Amino acid sequence: MPARHAFDDPRLGDVSEGTILRSILSRTNPAAATIIGPGDDAAVISAPSGAVVATTDTLVDGPDFRLAWSGGFDLGWKAAAVNLADVAAMGATPTALLVALAVPRDLRLSFVEQLADGFRAACDALAPGCAVVGGDLTVSDVLTIAVTALGDLGSVRAVTRSGARPGDVVAIAGEMGLAAQGLGLLFGRFRDGETPVPVDASGLSAEERSAITAQLRPSPPIGLGPVAAVAGATAMMDVSDGLALDAARLADASEVTIGLERAALGTHPDRALAGGEDHALLATFPGDALPPGFRAIGTVLARSEHPVLCDGEPVGALGWDPYRDWDGHAAL
Repeated sequence: MPARHAFDDPRLGDVSEGTILRSILSRTNPAAATIIGPGDDAAVISAPSGAVVATTDTLVDGPDFRLAWSGGFDLGWKAAAVNLADVAAMGATPTALLVALAVPRDLRLSFVEQLADGFRAACDALAPGCAVVGGDLTVSDVLTIAVTALGDLGSVRAVTRSGARPGDVVAIAGEMGLAAQGLGLLFGRFRDGETPVPVDASGLSAEERSAITAQLRPSPPIGLGPVAAVAGATAMMDVSDGLALDAARLADASEVTIGLERAALGTHPDRALAGGEDHALLATFPGDALPPGFRAIGTVLARSEHPVLCDGEPVGALGWDPYRDWDGHAAL
């Protein structure tokens, strides 16, 4: 849809809730699984498998994103992507999103329209057939985007974090460390705060632009979640907080140790271990035949003193912890 002109772009505090909601919903597509869509007290979504996979995630201005760097489209895309990845990590196909927005009154209507466009584009690109089917809107001094994602397992079982067994192959699908590189560039080259310096792509190399895009608009391999489930994945999870930290979570849930191979972690193994927000899929498989899109990065070992080893050496507490790393980049 065409962008609004400045004279036709009111503050949210100057228009009604109905106007805002109509503007958002006019920019969404119907979800393929919708039985009853937006407009009632709740949506009704079909679940052919008889089981609904559900997850939720919240993005808050400050710890999770900076408005100096992220526009409405970026935020809509990212809020969709991070939730779609959690559904995929269970082996399910995403079917619907519910979006709750807490927005400042001085935000412009065009911003929430761009937000809706980002949600639609991310769903179309990453999980065709999935769409926003409802949500909530309220006022807040801090922009907050809370998303609940729903999914269906089809004919496969849910893949949890607790099924890995010694001898399984540890594999990954998606990027490792690229989003962390992008975040480092944002904090190093640009600036947030009272005198923000927005992102200027003209001064970036192709590699740098790719890294910043990975941070602002991640593209997880959503379709490979069900592929892994069909291939017999014994455990799987979304890598959102860094490979080392999330591998430790999988190891603890499965009561095993994850042995990683440094040479398999790419050209920047330290960044791959510590950096998060790529939303790759970490999975374990019982044999050497991995499904397309996954590559081996290690082996599941019997439980030892340390949950994660890299080339036999213990891996420390690397990764993103929102309570320890509240400034948004200390973990890098």
